[in-house]
Amino acid sequence: MTFLDEFERRPPPRLSSILRWVIPLGLLVALWIGGSVAANIYTDWLWFDNLGYLSVFTTVLGTRVLLFVLGALFFLAVFAVNVILAERYSPHGISPQAALNLPLEALTWARRLVTIGIVLGAILLALIFGAAASGTWEVALRFTNAAAFNTLDPLFSRDVSFFIFDLPLYRFVQGWLLGVVVVNGLVVLGIYAVNFALGGFQFTVTPALRAHLSAVGVGIFLLLAFGYWLSVQEIVFSNRGAAFGAGYADVTIRLPALRLLIALSGGVALLLAANIYLKGTLLPIIGLGVWFAVLALGTGVLPAAVQRFQVDPSEFGLEEPYIQRSIQMTREGFALNRIEEQIYPVGGGLTAELVAENPGTINNIRLWDNRPLRDVYNQIQFFRLQYSFLDIDVDRYIVNGQFRQVMVGTRELVESQLPAPTWVNRKLQFTHGYGIAMSPVTEFTSDGLPLFLVKDIPPQPIDGGPVVDRPEIYFGEATEEWVIVRSTTPEFDHPTDAGPVYASYEGPGVSIDGFLRRLFFAWRFSDLNIFITGEITPDSQILYFRQIQERVGHLVPFLELDSDPYIVVADGQLYWMQDAYTTSDRFPYSEPTLAGFNYIRNSVKVVINAYDGSMQLYIADETDAIIQTYAEVFPDLFKPLDEMPASLRSHIRYPEDFFFVQAQKYLKFHMVEPQVFYNQEDLWSLPQEVFFGDELRGMEPYYLIMRLPDEEHEEFVLIMPFTPSQKPNLVGWLAARNDEPNYGRLTAFTFPKDRQIDGAEQVEAAITANSDFASEFLAWNRPGSRSLRGNLLVIPVGGTILYAEPVYLQAENLDYPILTTVILASQGQRQVMETSLPRAVDSLLRGARGRLAVDGDGLGDDGAPGLGGTIIERLRAELDRMQQTAGDLQDQLGGLSDLLLEFLLSGGEPEPTPTAVP
Repeated sequence: MTFLDEFERRPPPRLSSILRWVIPLGLLVALWIGGSVAANIYTDWLWFDNLGYLSVFTTVLGTRVLLFVLGALFFLAVFAVNVILAERYSPHGISPQAALNLPLEALTWARRLVTIGIVLGAILLALIFGAAASGTWEVALRFTNAAAFNTLDPLFSRDVSFFIFDLPLYRFVQGWLLGVVVVNGLVVLGIYAVNFALGGFQFTVTPALRAHLSAVGVGIFLLLAFGYWLSVQEIVFSNRGAAFGAGYADVTIRLPALRLLIALSGGVALLLAANIYLKGTLLPIIGLGVWFAVLALGTGVLPAAVQRFQVDPSEFGLEEPYIQRSIQMTREGFALNRIEEQIYPVGGGLTAELVAENPGTINNIRLWDNRPLRDVYNQIQFFRLQYSFLDIDVDRYIVNGQFRQVMVGTRELVESQLPAPTWVNRKLQFTHGYGIAMSPVTEFTSDGLPLFLVKDIPPQPIDGGPVVDRPEIYFGEATEEWVIVRSTTPEFDHPTDAGPVYASYEGPGVSIDGFLRRLFFAWRFSDLNIFITGEITPDSQILYFRQIQERVGHLVPFLELDSDPYIVVADGQLYWMQDAYTTSDRFPYSEPTLAGFNYIRNSVKVVINAYDGSMQLYIADETDAIIQTYAEVFPDLFKPLDEMPASLRSHIRYPEDFFFVQAQKYLKFHMVEPQVFYNQEDLWSLPQEVFFGDELRGMEPYYLIMRLPDEEHEEFVLIMPFTPSQKPNLVGWLAARNDEPNYGRLTAFTFPKDRQIDGAEQVEAAITANSDFASEFLAWNRPGSRSLRGNLLVIPVGGTILYAEPVYLQAENLDYPILTTVILASQGQRQVMETSLPRAVDSLLRGARGRLAVDGDGLGDDGAPGLGGTIIERLRAELDRMQQTAGDLQDQLGGLSDLLLEFLLSGGEPEPTPTAVP
């Protein structure tokens, strides 16, 4: 029996029997999706309300809902009109002699299924197009609140805000409408085809069908014309010329071709409109042919030919004005035009006078690198298995009245390291990390370990270190999971010799009491225990989005975040500082990075309390039009930077990620002359250094406390040295200032072109080849241990260059390295290796012969340089003592000379009374 015989013998199932199980299943799916959406919205509402930024949530949610509804309704309206017209103009009736040759009941059933499919398809497509419209909430809000850049693009003389705020919305609307029209056109064709097939009719283009399809074609070509107009504006993002942005071939060939395509697309739309009333398809076909020919020739063949045969042989002469535009706009896009340029006057080597004149620089030469120091902290300051130091941050503090550069790490609780990771332990009892460790960047003990300014549990300040009154860390870099506080289970606060101390969270949180809240949180986090546990009380709260970058990103998803949030101690509290950026890939003529953006500003500083998670956002760059736009969209979100407490403002840093992006761009875009830029005559590169191995790697920016030329005081500076392209010597360095009132100022210092200044790679090679060091390295690199060289710092000091590199010793039976020696060198001087920085400075000042006796052996009571007697103070005292000794010696030599003269005058006979010779 064939399939058709079986089908005829047994009639197809009734529609009701199909719907009997389809509808309940669909309702269950809809309920699950709806419940998930409701749970997310409700819990997000509570979270934003708890932070005090509910207006941010309601603005975004309201915009998304409005765009979704408008998009879905618009699509449904267009869809309904097209379906009604297609049904009206289609042939009707069902013929048993249809193409499939199926029974009449089967064909009737098929028509019902087609109708159901159209309805379900309409709903599904409306949801898809509505969701696509909803996803552009940020573009829509930026468009309606756009601030002016007050910078004109070089080609069309439009304000840059048009390209960043307006053009993205126009492009989305054009693409979205084109999608609506194309989908409706395909649906219309499908309806006509099905109706022709079910009716047993041969598919023919009837006048009504031609008119309907012509109307769809009119919509498509009008939208294509709009798209070509947008492409005209987007030509400023071309990357086909000698520099980024519209070049010679773009302006002379592609631009006219795009404008011609606008006219041709409009013409084709008119021909299709006329085709509604005229018979035949010749005119539309001719119009389509001309349109396609111009598209292929004007945007493909001709520009390539002009580039190859006209531009390439005379490239600079034709591209010069466009190269100039790219230089100008790239420097604007990355704020390189804010960089001041100076010549750095290089003198001789390091002298005692330079050391005495730059005490802050010498006293804060960083010997500890964050990676080995993190390993040390994790071995001697962790105290419990669940604690870990994930990162070590660099900052500056006033310690005993001195401006000191320090390293700071937070002792965070890592849930995966809990010895007994039960649900109660993970979610109720072990809820937070505890305290910090802090050490100066220079000092280390005779055992190669850091000297601490803050250490232990509870945190103990030492030698003027900051006091931490609230050491609990509920919000940090490792707090990736949610927890419930104020439950019946006591929270583990910190360990002591007498046993664990328990405490209860006292900050604000989201209440979890009540049936509905517990249900939605259980749904949100897919954890039934939230709903059924008996540990929750009316006072219980749930803390979520606790990881710093996740927390900030959930509040302001429109900002890009710096990769390194850092901890700050201020007024006895612990705060996280998170830098945030505004970026765009729509800045005209600005050459993009590999990440795709061609505009960036460090516009926001976010401060997060490590205990209660409260957040404050401060505008750090009020000249940025993008952050001005967001401030208009969210008027309750941002504050001026001068409203940040002074205790926190003294710790803001120029962020490394932003600085590194600028430094990379400056390697090429410090060249402002088009001819020099085109020839790449003065291209720079980043230095190479040996770090924790034998392989060279690119040097990264680093913070120093130093005194810049022509400045009276030391300050916290972020610097990056530069070398010429494919050469190892130094050509200059870029400095970003961090302290008020000069925060954010950038200065590029270049060396005189007639001076040879050793680069990091040359110094590293000299250290490796130094025969005086070879025996030390050979002794360390024996079975069971190895030496590791840390970051080589290039430190400008009063007209000379100082090079400092720590050397660590790693034993096989230790999980952390110890700091053993310091290698120090100065421009034009030999390298020295000593067991402390004071000894290295002494040795470098005295050259090859001995060292100055500085405060005995230059060490504190524990065998390390003490904080109370700085290097500079001890050197000054030693110089005074030497001057006094020289004076005494001169007096003694004078007395000896008098005795000798008297002896000669007496004829060589000694005096009867002996004279004591000193």
